[in-house]
Amino acid sequence: MLEERDKKEILKLARLAIESKFYSEKKQDLERQKRIVEKIGLNNGVFVTINKGGNLRGCIGYIYPIKEFQDLVVDAAISAAFRDPRFDPVSEEELSSLEIEVSILSEPKKIESISEIEVGKHGLIVRRGYHQGLLLPQVATEYGWDKITFLQHTCIKAGLHPLDFKKEDTEIFTFTAEVFSESELKD
Repeated sequence: MLEERDKKEILKLARLAIESKFYSEKKQDLERQKRIVEKIGLNNGVFVTINKGGNLRGCIGYIYPIKEFQDLVVDAAISAAFRDPRFDPVSEEELSSLEIEVSILSEPKKIESISEIEVGKHGLIVRRGYHQGLLLPQVATEYGWDKITFLQHTCIKAGLHPLDFKKEDTEIFTFTAEVFSESELKD
């Protein structure tokens, strides 16, 4: 569990990453903030979710820590804001109305039975062949899904048939996430 001040520093880094695309004077602040977050010492996957008016505006991240944590946060924030194919890129006018949420992932664990899945605690990764889909733990809770519905939607996210989670060659992984947002950590 992260301390509140560390969560605030990570959220600040994500916001600065997005703002630096519009304001060149924020680039120095971004570099300074990266050094602050580096000192927290995390080595986890991370997703950055952007909401606007309570609706999803972008969400992208990394399952595994393929680079330094602070660089993952920056890349995920920029990608969520400008490269999520489901949405138009964020505009400068929207910045003040965006809320940033960060999910820090545990290492995914392959499960043998869907009975191991705990809705509200676990996120899911479904993998079959070249197809892979991930849904964060909070998604099932937000939509009020049961375990089967959660699995079906993760399959759909992977580009698979909703019932492909039942196939023998489908791999299912669970993970947990420490999730925090700007609104819950306001001063």
